[in-house]
Amino acid sequence: MTTMMMIRSTATMTEYLTPTQKSTRGYFNSHGEFGVSVSQFSRRRFLSPSRVFAVSDINKLVMEFDPKIPLERASTPPSSWYTDPQFYSFELDRVFYGGWQAVGYSDQIKESRDFFTGRLGDVEYVVCRDDNGKIHAFHNVCSHHASILASGNGKKSCFVCPYHGWTYSLSGSLVKATRMNGIENFALNEMGLKPLRVAVWGPFVLLKVTQATSRKGEDESDDALVASEWLGTSVGRLSEGGVDSPLSFICRREYTMECNWKVFCDNYLDGGYHVPYAHKGLMSGLNLETYSTTIFEKVSIQECGGGSKAGEDGFDRLGSQALYAFVYPNFMINRYGPWMDTNLVVPLGPRRCKVIFDYFLDPSLKDDEAFIKRSLEESDKVQMEDVVLCENVQRGLESQAYDKGRYALVEKPMHHFHCLLHQNLKL
Repeated sequence: MTTMMMIRSTATMTEYLTPTQKSTRGYFNSHGEFGVSVSQFSRRRFLSPSRVFAVSDINKLVMEFDPKIPLERASTPPSSWYTDPQFYSFELDRVFYGGWQAVGYSDQIKESRDFFTGRLGDVEYVVCRDDNGKIHAFHNVCSHHASILASGNGKKSCFVCPYHGWTYSLSGSLVKATRMNGIENFALNEMGLKPLRVAVWGPFVLLKVTQATSRKGEDESDDALVASEWLGTSVGRLSEGGVDSPLSFICRREYTMECNWKVFCDNYLDGGYHVPYAHKGLMSGLNLETYSTTIFEKVSIQECGGGSKAGEDGFDRLGSQALYAFVYPNFMINRYGPWMDTNLVVPLGPRRCKVIFDYFLDPSLKDDEAFIKRSLEESDKVQMEDVVLCENVQRGLESQAYDKGRYALVEKPMHHFHCLLHQNLKL
């Protein structure tokens, strides 16, 4: 039986249809509902195939936030944006599957045959560099029976499916399909890996979860265009802040939190509001009186001066100026002193996310083990404090006592984030 998504009509049958749905073949049933086969969405799925929901109900939740109301009079989005499973599935498609997403750093694929894997929503991906030095990205799914093809990161000369041994080149072509002799209408060149668009800016590897094309020149233009498309007019300020300067990768840390992915983003975007109360150690190294925020198209940059000089032992992790950049929808770049760390917020469900921290350091300090150890310990303390904050907020959002809140003036970056979400989510 084909699973259907029912889009309930009000005055007009197509009132709540997206452009994709309007151009998709379907029908209205006797109850005034428009039915669309999930398979007709060309892998753009609002839910897993076993789930059914009304898009108009989701639209009502979206419209509970009005981006036209200025911050001074605005209420925050309703708690359902952070708790409703159907809303979560809808936003994966609308927010994450259209634009560029930071998924890794260039040193992970520095040499030929390097690869790494990851997951964004329900999209499994693999990024690699082939023997000719070209970077590729694919859905990390075997074309035979859908097994995950590769895991982790490292080096490979080819991808061999662990299930039935189908083998793919690093350029995605199927080069060997075991025990397929005698199968009719089967061609190796039609069963390769499904490509994704990939680009690099500075140290960052980016994906766009739309199928890559083979039009001449498009791959070459990605790296040149991605800066303006991904970062807009913030590129200059980020470059001035040293975000794309040569740094040495130090390590990766991961934190899994029992909270919606947006809770972590909101916490990051409150203009330093929570720092004096929740991060007293960090507070001693910042001068919040100098805190400033600049809003760009899809980026907000918070900057703050250092609050103290190096200690008697000469230790100074934060330096004289800190820059905190949020790149919509789920990527943070933090540049301070000799350090840069990035935070990638990976949604794992309506009330669960993983935040991946990658740490980079000025090359002159990459062998200073004592400095690195102490810096990472201080950073980890801040992150664990944020874990407690975010998980407490999630519990509050799920209570009956809370629906909407208000913004403080310093929370301009958070309001900007919510406006961008609304822009993506509205039908």
